[in-house]
Amino acid sequence: MSPVALPDFPWDSLAAVKAKAQAHPGGVVDLSIGTPVDPVPAGIRDALASVSEIPGYPTTHGIPALRAAAIAALGRRHGVTGIEPDAVLPTIGSKEAVAWLPRLLGFGPGDLVVIPELAYPTYEVGALLAGASILRADSTVAIGPQRPAMIWINSPSNPTGKVLPVEHLRKVVEWARERDVVVVSDECYLALGWDAEPLSVLHPDVCDGRTDGLIAVHSLSKSANLASYRAGFLTGDPRLIRQLLDIRKHAGMIVPRPVQEAMVAALTDDEALAAQRERYARRRLSLRKALLDNGFRVDHSEAGLYLWATRDEDAAATVEWLADRGILVAPGTFYGPRGGKHVRVALTATDERVDAAVERLTQ
Repeated sequence: MSPVALPDFPWDSLAAVKAKAQAHPGGVVDLSIGTPVDPVPAGIRDALASVSEIPGYPTTHGIPALRAAAIAALGRRHGVTGIEPDAVLPTIGSKEAVAWLPRLLGFGPGDLVVIPELAYPTYEVGALLAGASILRADSTVAIGPQRPAMIWINSPSNPTGKVLPVEHLRKVVEWARERDVVVVSDECYLALGWDAEPLSVLHPDVCDGRTDGLIAVHSLSKSANLASYRAGFLTGDPRLIRQLLDIRKHAGMIVPRPVQEAMVAALTDDEALAAQRERYARRRLSLRKALLDNGFRVDHSEAGLYLWATRDEDAAATVEWLADRGILVAPGTFYGPRGGKHVRVALTATDERVDAAVERLTQ
């Protein structure tokens, strides 16, 4: 069996321009990736340590307290109702779930996976790992007469920060249900709405209180700074979650027990979430103003952890322009052909580094 042909890892291509940015006298301001930089809240760290003496294997399905905390948080924070306890499944971060989901759902050669025109690269990788075909489309009209096996939606979007309105989400869900198509919603940035309020695909205004055919992907990397913990979960259609659980049991895809306890703490602590939101909000306002004052246009970006910015030139030229000032960003081409004139500017840098970027842009 020949290995799967995957695209090059996008960030590897930034080596030369990263070196240029690092050569700046004040050091690099790395706004190219969405990795958290703020401390893990103390309550989460205490929860992690509190069960560190347990020697046995954890359960793939997660402890009942974790599943209950996820359901409660979805209701309290996002207005999601009607989720069954068995329909929550912890994952080792969200990226592995995204990458393996088409394969674990049984899709493969001959199946079509629809991803957004501008999309997190792992959606494409997941389809390729399954041997499925890919179509980039942002509407059911663009899909045409084809019947896909699965549709990815992402609101707020990575990279654009765009929030899909309830009418769009409802149309996708209704269209998919008529054709028995699975809809998977990447909701990793759902708690980070700024100029618009994102809705989960599982919100009753979207799905009429029915979860059939729907999966939502959640992560605690961005909202609780748990990227190093690898903490995420899937929820939605109990039938689909059961299918995924059965396979993950066999494959040993298990979230460590201390991480499960930390997830309970993170899903319970709304004050820590509010504090982290405030940090990102301040950084967003500072960077957005500096970009606008320097001739950039910021499109969408009403939610999430990124500013989708353009100078109406080739993205590579903008990346180089910013690198000359010691600022590293990601070209929009990492996310699809339509990103050719945009760059993605992350909010995930310390206040000191954000202030440095603003100062360099101002100069």
